[in-house]
Amino acid sequence: MIADFNSWLNGYVWGWPMIILLIGTGILLTLVTGVAQVRYLGRALSEVLGKLTQKSKGDGSVSPFQAVSTALASTVGVGNIAGVATAIGIGGPGALFWLWVSGALGMCTKYAEIAIALHYREKDSTGTMRGGAMYILKNGLGMPWLGTVFALLTAVAAFGIGNMVQANSVAGALDASFGISPSLTGIVMVVITAAVILGGIKRIGQVTEYLVPFMAILYLGGGLTIVGMHAGDIPRVLGQVFDGAFTGTAATGGFAGSTIMMAMRYGIARGLFSNEAGLGSAPMVHAAATTDHPIRQAMYGIFEVFVDTILICTTTGLVILLTDTWSLGINGAALSAKAFEVGLPGTWGSLVVTSGVMLFSFSTLVGWSYYGETGAVYLFGAKAAMPYRLLWLVFIYLGAVGSLHLVWDVADTLNGLMAIPNLIAVLLSIPLLLRLQKEFFAKPRT
Repeated sequence: MIADFNSWLNGYVWGWPMIILLIGTGILLTLVTGVAQVRYLGRALSEVLGKLTQKSKGDGSVSPFQAVSTALASTVGVGNIAGVATAIGIGGPGALFWLWVSGALGMCTKYAEIAIALHYREKDSTGTMRGGAMYILKNGLGMPWLGTVFALLTAVAAFGIGNMVQANSVAGALDASFGISPSLTGIVMVVITAAVILGGIKRIGQVTEYLVPFMAILYLGGGLTIVGMHAGDIPRVLGQVFDGAFTGTAATGGFAGSTIMMAMRYGIARGLFSNEAGLGSAPMVHAAATTDHPIRQAMYGIFEVFVDTILICTTTGLVILLTDTWSLGINGAALSAKAFEVGLPGTWGSLVVTSGVMLFSFSTLVGWSYYGETGAVYLFGAKAAMPYRLLWLVFIYLGAVGSLHLVWDVADTLNGLMAIPNLIAVLLSIPLLLRLQKEFFAKPRT
């Protein structure tokens, strides 16, 4: 009965109603901010890449780059490999176009939710800076009850989407590729994750600022090599993408065919699932950043979605389309793996995908632990942080050795439900966002 009810609810949470809500919010924010994601993209790139070694001014628990690295650690996950493949495997080449649309709008949504979260952040009893939709709803909008709902959804959903699913993906990849038992994988992952998350956000930030660039370069290096090898086919593939986005894709080979609506739904949904714009997750870690103004850190949100969706997801999509594996009738991680195996000689293709799954999943495990912890701290105080981290380690092992699909499915629904209180917080705070934006750009800043 629980499974049936969850399946019904999930159809709305990750179906057209939520897609329309998220995309509509992205369009509205794009209009009221004057297309911030385009106007400030150059500024965002220079803010992140040009100030890596500079010490930031202001309050905070981690550096701005450590904050965006931790946020990217959470968003760059299995969705970048399996999610994109699912979108194309079901929606056809046109799904990639709609994934770009979700990324373009998501850049502005994330910019907005981070800026607002920074304005309302506060320190907990240990001195750690905390923020997110729950604090916006409590401190800015006078709706602490809705903040409690968001915090509860975050604390519980994290165990599925950010923990067990990731652990199971790593265990499955190592078992399939090297015959390593899931139990051993689970134990090793628990030990390695413990060494990171038990040190709190400071240690998480210290690890992710090196881990995220390494795994992104490794995966992009393999993917762009394939793109370069098939450079002559890029015009043909782009033609398929734009044609499929507006006319659908006919059945071919093992591909069953796709309508415009299918391409749109799966492209947008998988894009939003990957970059998490509008779900309210990333603002929780960005709120811990040391910065002198909310808009400055919001620039990192534009950069975050740009890397996740425009760079990494696009690379996965192009590899699948350029190798023509999208028409084989498979989807998910199996499709991505097949595309890389076809595209790269020898065992390099499977090595890139296996490494990507392991690194992306582990980084998500680490990043989402802080999101779930933030929800628990809001509900029960700073004393809940360490018990939550220890419980997180237990669920890593459970995820590695067993599928527990009902837990995953319920958590997936709760993860999507996070968007509702978060979007309420963002939409009701638009006047604040515009005031902060005007204030920041009123005078030259370095």
